[in-house]
Amino acid sequence: MQIEVLNRQRKYQLPVGQLLSFAQRLAPLVSNVARNEIPEEILVVLVSDRKISAVHQQFMGIAAATDVITFQHGEIVVSVETAARQAIEFETDLLHELRLYVAHGLLHLAGYDDHSEDGFQEMAKVQNELVAKVRSKNVPKGLKD
Repeated sequence: MQIEVLNRQRKYQLPVGQLLSFAQRLAPLVSNVARNEIPEEILVVLVSDRKISAVHQQFMGIAAATDVITFQHGEIVVSVETAARQAIEFETDLLHELRLYVAHGLLHLAGYDDHSEDGFQEMAKVQNELVAKVRSKNVPKGLKD
């Protein structure tokens, strides 16, 4: 599986390499719990609220920012500004929120759906478990996000 991460926003400086490395370690774990086949090529695009709002309007008819939009052909669009607001709200950090969003997008590609309360709860549980599992591996001592 090939994964690429593109930063298409200018407001925040981001450790794109760290996010790519995380996604590459996460993808096989998502494949293990997949309900359908995941595309061979995945593109994660980091954008502004303005851009994700336009995508949200164009493809879903909703004129508002959102956190993640996943296209089944393998593109995951992530709002960095939304992640930054969520990091403040949940007292985490931006990189942690971006990791959650990448996991969320990959789980959508794997066939998970969060449109019902049960689906939302299941997806959140799997997402948090997978992110924690990847974070517990390959993190040099003393390295903080």
